[in-house]
Amino acid sequence: MGLHELTLRHFRPFDEFTLHPDPEAVTVLLSPNGTGKTSVLEAVYALATAGSFRTTTASDMIKTHFDLAEVHGVLFQEERRIQVDLTLHRGLRNTTKRMLVNGQRPTSRASLAEVLPLTVFTPEGVDVIRQGPDHRRTLITNLLTDVAPQLSEVVERFARSLQQRNAWLRARQGNTLSSQQREELEIWDAEFTAASEVLVEARQSLVERLSPLVDHYYRELAHDESVVTTDYERSWTGSLASALHAVIPDDLYRGYSTVGPHRDDVVFHLDGRDTRRQASQGEQRSLALAVRLAGHDLVRRERALTPLLLLDDVFSELDPVRSDRLLGLLPGGQTLVTTASPLPHALSPSVVVDVTVGP
Repeated sequence: MGLHELTLRHFRPFDEFTLHPDPEAVTVLLSPNGTGKTSVLEAVYALATAGSFRTTTASDMIKTHFDLAEVHGVLFQEERRIQVDLTLHRGLRNTTKRMLVNGQRPTSRASLAEVLPLTVFTPEGVDVIRQGPDHRRTLITNLLTDVAPQLSEVVERFARSLQQRNAWLRARQGNTLSSQQREELEIWDAEFTAASEVLVEARQSLVERLSPLVDHYYRELAHDESVVTTDYERSWTGSLASALHAVIPDDLYRGYSTVGPHRDDVVFHLDGRDTRRQASQGEQRSLALAVRLAGHDLVRRERALTPLLLLDDVFSELDPVRSDRLLGLLPGGQTLVTTASPLPHALSPSVVVDVTVGP
């Protein structure tokens, strides 16, 4: 299994670029900063998720002065050849994305996770520890569908119920509800509660399985005996149905749902300290790497496959000792690495590419 060929057209700084990475070993993109190394990894990520780890604005991925960008990938699952094609078209008001897998539109993110599971490390990855809960919810949601692609139905059902409830609240924002409207809201709340309970159960189960792996990888990276615990933190107490009923006046005033899984968090503690506020930058960075390694390992264990690993300029943020420790913990399989600096001594790439001249 692995990515055998990647072609970009008018994606970020490239007019056209083709890469043939080693499908089973390490390929290094080695060139000065600003030459497009990270954009290559972003393109791979886009094939796997239809999104970006750098931006939420799709038009950012289209080369300046162009309205169309393309990303094409060829990969193999054993003997099965799979072609994934992504087209980005810049319109007057928005940018449309068209994704095809062997000529067919994927039905969900799970379809892409089935085809090209991956793990990405970036210098900004530490945000999952020190920034707001949305970073950690995104991490857990993506990991859910990477570990068990069929759970995308659970994620999508909750997203629909949240969207419908919020639309209903916005339409009546600031109003006093009639008895009929209260009955309508009860119907939306019942669907929202049912979808939420299934999603939270799946998230909590994932966190329980992830927690010992995070602890293991942190100890190996930091080389100390600190204990890391990972806990799922709900945004309400008691039953969700009761919590929703209690906040109806506030939800109507604001025009959106203030309680539910979309407000939950995942909390990491280091020897009892909340790492969001009480860990040093070095501890947060090691923990962020440990979380990614743990997620990568969990996918490998539960799906019996090794995801593609993307390392974007990670070694520039680590001292030589921690760089060597990280390399010692990386699993086998296909890995794409970007760097503008000399490679760590422990890294032995199979292919080295200068993106300014191609392979």
